[in-house]
Amino acid sequence: MMRMTRLSLVALGALSLASCFGGKKVPPTLLTLTSSASAPASISRAAGPGDAITIDVPVVPKELATTRVPALIGPTAIAYIKDVQWVESPDRLFQDLVQETVIRTTGRVVLDPRQASLDPGLHLTGTLSRFGYDAQEGAVIVRYDGALAAVGGTRVETRRFEAREPADGTAATVGPALNNAANRVAAEVAQWVGG
Repeated sequence: MMRMTRLSLVALGALSLASCFGGKKVPPTLLTLTSSASAPASISRAAGPGDAITIDVPVVPKELATTRVPALIGPTAIAYIKDVQWVESPDRLFQDLVQETVIRTTGRVVLDPRQASLDPGLHLTGTLSRFGYDAQEGAVIVRYDGALAAVGGTRVETRRFEAREPADGTAATVGPALNNAANRVAAEVAQWVGG
């Protein structure tokens, strides 16, 4: 009886996980982004009025509004790489990566948009227009157009960030390459907003 219960629980868990991904077969592993910036042992910061920074989830095109990884296979054709899937949509993963990189590499107090009522300070928003594999270039491309608004919207500054990493379009190379390219972009964004 106990063996039957364990098997039932395992089967139920597998069905639950599959239902999270629309009933489709889940790849053996899921991808995430991890910060390559050095992590201090502990962080304690304070910010005066307007000195914090709020980092929004970037806007993404439809091909990135999924947990699948797109591959540009021609000027107007997009496919998705087999057996590669994110744990969460890339817009949220990228926001988390930028927040963590800014926290680790600058002295700024970083707020999530849900905390903006405390004191939004500077406001970083943007568009993550490329975040996948380009078959013609044989590389992954991460492109982020950031917009940084001062307190009260008195000044807005924009900047484009882009990084490429070689990959061969397979699950084994695309994930690590996207993580490396996203970290390079996040480091440049952190340097931009850190001052």
